Order: sequence, then C-alpha cells, then structure tokens
Amino acid sequence: MIRSFLINKYIAREFSKVIINVSLIFFCLGIIMNIFEEINFFKDIDVGIHTPIGLSLLYVPSLLYNMFPFIIFLSGIWFFIKMKKTYEITAINISGLSNFSIILIPGILSIVLGIFFITSINPITSVLVKKYESIKGSYERDKDYLAAITNNGIWIKEKNLERINIIRSTHLKNKELMNVTIYEFDNNNDFVKRIEADSANISSVKWSLKNARIINYDGKIISEITKNYSYVSMYDIEKIESLYSNLDTISFWNIGNEIKLLEERGYSIKEMEAKLQRSYSFPFFLLSMILLSGVFSLGIKFKENNWTYVFIAIIVSVLIYFFNDFSAVLGKTGKLPMEIAVWMPIVIVFVFSVVGIIHANQK
Repeated sequence: MIRSFLINKYIAREFSKVIINVSLIFFCLGIIMNIFEEINFFKDIDVGIHTPIGLSLLYVPSLLYNMFPFIIFLSGIWFFIKMKKTYEITAINISGLSNFSIILIPGILSIVLGIFFITSINPITSVLVKKYESIKGSYERDKDYLAAITNNGIWIKEKNLERINIIRSTHLKNKELMNVTIYEFDNNNDFVKRIEADSANISSVKWSLKNARIINYDGKIISEITKNYSYVSMYDIEKIESLYSNLDTISFWNIGNEIKLLEERGYSIKEMEAKLQRSYSFPFFLLSMILLSGVFSLGIKFKENNWTYVFIAIIVSVLIYFFNDFSAVLGKTGKLPMEIAVWMPIVIVFVFSVVGIIHANQK
C-alpha cells in the first residue's frame, strides 16, 4: 500500500512538471505570435511596444485555456515516452502495477484540472478578454459605432457627420427589432428628435420602420407614418446577431444568465448552449486526451523515434479539432441536438482510447 502510494505520488509529480513545461512553451509561443499580430494592428497608431505586449498578456491566457486539451495530449505523450525511455515503466510493472495504473493517475489529474479550469480559470480569462477587447476597441477606427444587449433591451449607437443616433429596442423577433425608439442628437450632443416605431425590419442596413411617429424635442408629434419609414443604419440582422461572436468574454458562471437574457431578447441561443455543453464536457475531454496519449505512447511502438510521435500528435490534434468543429456546426444548424453534437466527438475518442488502453494493458 505504501509502495503504491509513493509510486502514484511520483507519477503525479512528474506528470505535473511536464504539464507546466508544455504550458509554458505554448504560452511563450502564443505571446510571441500575438505580439506580432498586435504590432501589425498598431502599425499606423502612435503607441509604444508596451501596448502590444500588455494586450498579448491579456489575450494569451484565454488562448491557452482553449488549447489546454491539446496541451494535455502532448504532455501525456511526452510523459509516457520519457518513462519508457528511462525504463521507469518496466520498473513499475515489475513492482506489480499495470500500464493502466500508470495512466490512471494522469487521468485523475486531468479531471481535477478540468474542473479547476472551468470553475476558476475560465472566469479569470473571460475578464482578461473583456479588458483586452475594451482596450483594443478604444483604438478602433469605427469606435463611434457600438451595440449591446442588456437587461433593458438592445442598444445601438451610431455616429456620422451630421448626427448621433441612439437606438433602443425591447427584443429581436425573426428579422425585426420590436418596439423601436431612435433618439437623434446633433454633433453638440443636443437632443433633436426621436422616432418611435412598432417594429423595424433589419434584413438590410436600410431599415423599414412600421407605424413610425416622429416627435420633436418638445414632445410634440411632428408626423405619423403608417406605411414603411426608411432609416439607414450601420447594422443589419447579421451584425446584430453577431454581438456575442466572442464567447470567450462569457464566464462559465454567467452562461445561464446569458442564455436567459438572449431568449428574452429573441436571439438564438445555439452558440451559448454549445459553450455550456463544452464547459460541462471539458474535464472528460481532458481525460479522453490523456487516454489517447497513453494509446499512442504505450500501446503503439514507432521504433522509439520521437519525431514520429511528434508527427502523430500534430495530426491527431488537427483531426480532433476539426471533428469537434464539424460536430458543433451540426448542432448549431439544428441537424443534431446540441448535447449530442458536443459530446459525440469526446465519446468517440474516449471509446477508442479505452479499447487501446485495454490492449496496451495486456502487453
């Protein structure tokens, strides 16, 4: 019992070291690549090098979080190959522990890390991404145009050479904004008039307002237009529906509230449901990647050629990534239930890995 405890403790410690090393490598690579991207963004803006570096430090942790299943996979391969080359696996087998026991400890660690990342790391990375978008957004050329979904409705701000418009709608229904109010200000921020309408068809940037009423700054109705009233905007249905395009800004603990808010505003919740299911499945995804790394490291021999393992790891990671993405698309388009679309790739990888582990355990 004591011997098994010491071996398991040793495996856990060594595997943790490998995860830290691989994570640091990915973090440094992410920082370097993202700095070049930020420098390219700021090439025409007078900022110091500290701004691209600071933005990279805010963004890369989220990137690392999204890539963590593949970091775990590479860490597993690195760890198991290291143990094979130093004959530690042989020594452990002689002591009475099977290959399955060697994989069990990294598997348990991967589940614990998955739960920790979802509940603790994800809220931090979401805050960092929000800060990143806030800082970078202040340098955007079109920063005078913005839109947001709040508890008070859908809000849009637009600015051109002649006026500033603030638009509010209670919710979105199909391709229409319902209960629309457009507040118009001049360039001195003085209120000019408002336009109220029952709905606005936003299938294109040329909105068609139904039952519009134009009211001046004194609150008097200037005119009522029962037919369609045209309003040219910077936004159409595609831009409005893409307000939640960056789901990395949403914390795991806020997904439920965001789904409820989107439902109330008439938005599709497919993307948010996918994120919720991916969060639930994250620890099991890490476990399946550890098992898969054990299959390739312990169950298959490639004449001890490290480059072959590297090539296999890259190919497998790419295939799993695109399989995950393809399955998620099937869920978002309604061809598969979202739960099945998210969990199916993980279950397939898990089943394949378990079969491979059973084979490796018999060696």
